[in-house]
Amino acid sequence: MLSFAPLLGLVLALLGGPAPARPALHAYHASITELRYNAARQQLELATKVFTDDFEKGLSEGRPVRVDLLTAGPQGAILTADYLRRTLVLHTPAGAPLPLQFLGMQPEKDSYWLYSKVAVPGKATGVQIRNAVLLDSFADQMNIVNLEANGKKASALLRQGHEQETLSW
Repeated sequence: MLSFAPLLGLVLALLGGPAPARPALHAYHASITELRYNAARQQLELATKVFTDDFEKGLSEGRPVRVDLLTAGPQGAILTADYLRRTLVLHTPAGAPLPLQFLGMQPEKDSYWLYSKVAVPGKATGVQIRNAVLLDSFADQMNIVNLEANGKKASALLRQGHEQETLSW
């Protein structure tokens, strides 16, 4: 009977042992932002999903030490909130700013969900969104935005040269 155990041991040794704690790099750069309009609370609830390695690169740019969200503790949330306020900007369709309130973040296998909300005044009929998340870090970055409001759905694909869109409901 043929045993593959020695061959498996050799392959693992050549590859550097067991699988790394961090996932392997991926072939594309994308984020997805889900917006849900909560009419009762007059707010937009946002959930943005980013790849961990890409997001850490974006957070690290211009810093003397690389940001590692696994070990950053509360500082990771502070950096994330600041980054989102700069790169995920919302306005009313007329152009009035809608300040983003960061709520928290949740890690997954190779990504993070970033949660925020935005107060929307009066009888809102839409939102102007500028999503430049990681556009400075990756030339091929795509930011998908999905909106669900008042039973209607709308989507936009934002990328370098087309960072902003107005979505209506």
